[in-house]
Amino acid sequence: MSESEALFNVLRQSADADCVVAIERAVGEAPDRDLCRINALAFAAKHGLDEERTIAAFLHAARLGLFELSWNVICPGCGGVLDASATLKTVNREEYACTLCATDYKPTLDEMVEVTFTVSPRLRRIAGHDPDSLPEVEYYRQIFWSSGADLPEDLAGKLAEFTIDSIELPPGEKAVLSVQLPEGYVIVFDPVTHGRQIIAVKGEPTRDRQALSMVFNKVRAPEGGVELHPGPLRLALENRTDRRVLPTLWVAGDALHDLLAKRRPFLTAKRLLTNQTFRDIYQTDTLDPNQRLKITSLTFLFTDLKGSTALYERVGDLVAYDLVREHFRVLNEIVAAEAGAVVKTIGDAVMATFATPDRALAAALRMREAMGRINAERKNEDLLLKIGIHEGPCLAVTLNNSQDYFGQTVNVAARVQGLASSRAIFVTKPVVDDPRSAKILEDLSLQPSAQRAALRGVADETVVYEIP
Repeated sequence: MSESEALFNVLRQSADADCVVAIERAVGEAPDRDLCRINALAFAAKHGLDEERTIAAFLHAARLGLFELSWNVICPGCGGVLDASATLKTVNREEYACTLCATDYKPTLDEMVEVTFTVSPRLRRIAGHDPDSLPEVEYYRQIFWSSGADLPEDLAGKLAEFTIDSIELPPGEKAVLSVQLPEGYVIVFDPVTHGRQIIAVKGEPTRDRQALSMVFNKVRAPEGGVELHPGPLRLALENRTDRRVLPTLWVAGDALHDLLAKRRPFLTAKRLLTNQTFRDIYQTDTLDPNQRLKITSLTFLFTDLKGSTALYERVGDLVAYDLVREHFRVLNEIVAAEAGAVVKTIGDAVMATFATPDRALAAALRMREAMGRINAERKNEDLLLKIGIHEGPCLAVTLNNSQDYFGQTVNVAARVQGLASSRAIFVTKPVVDDPRSAKILEDLSLQPSAQRAALRGVADETVVYEIP
């Protein structure tokens, strides 16, 4: 048995069988480009697989060494990858600059950090393992643009629509391009160093040859802008880096903007951090203790058992302990089934996160139903669950050697849970205002009742809603 066969046999023990079959077939049959920076959501859609099971399968495969996991900081404007690393710990800058868009961005885990999977060279060697060997078009497809960029199959044809000229320039080499500048804006861009220069082509056309030079230096990617006339240009290029560069001249028109605007869903860092499989596998390896990464929207669900102390007194330690364990098991299963993750347990309480409010609400309703079912089987109201949900911005941090969250959103969610009585679900306005949450409530004919409440640590009264 080969090493790859042995590893896939191990993977079958922890991952969904259909997902493993699809991944193994792709490793054996797919073209190189399909195995470089795999978009797990697109992979699931292509093969008709469940997204959460596909993500879990790739995570287990990465843990076994079948794939390399990459955290890529991406530009929300053009979809280009601004930085890539095997760990989230390197996402530590206050701002990331996109030279193509000429814009600086403060990184957030919602849409600016994607997670991709590349087949390990020990399993299969692909061209993407040596990016400098890739042809220009494939470099753009596999390395420069993120997995969220919806690129056409005929990318070469699309690029040709707005490309004036391009060249591959080896390390230390110089070259000269002679081109004709059209009126408008032209961008000289290199996807390797992200060097960029904008040429504003305006005024009277000229027959005189204009000159422009551009030096690519690994210390700092060149960028800037100049104004030239329509007409001939002699563009002198020099590569002072230790890698080949791929400078190209693009017309900054509708064809370019149309390509940059096309997007497809991708696996965000936020979604991965709220994935139970990821937390189980990478619990202590995610963030550096000094990191504070922003998330613009995350939904927190807190639960607590009402009267758990009295429960131990009433039924005895052994029975109560088994009941509480069963309650934790059920809650963990429901959270995972709704694409969430349990962050921690505090006594008899649970703190969980979800990427969107509707998944948290769906989990809460299932939790209440499950506790009611257990109580009915025991013919006793032993497990009375109080639930609170709130959505908002927060910071992803490391606390007590595990990945956690910090901020007022977390505090409010905990306080909202504290308002709940037995079997009650209390949520805030952002949760009920979410269209998908509203659809769940409408389908179940549940009408939230609003009330104002004073939450400890919150200056103003907060409008909360009880879900009957």
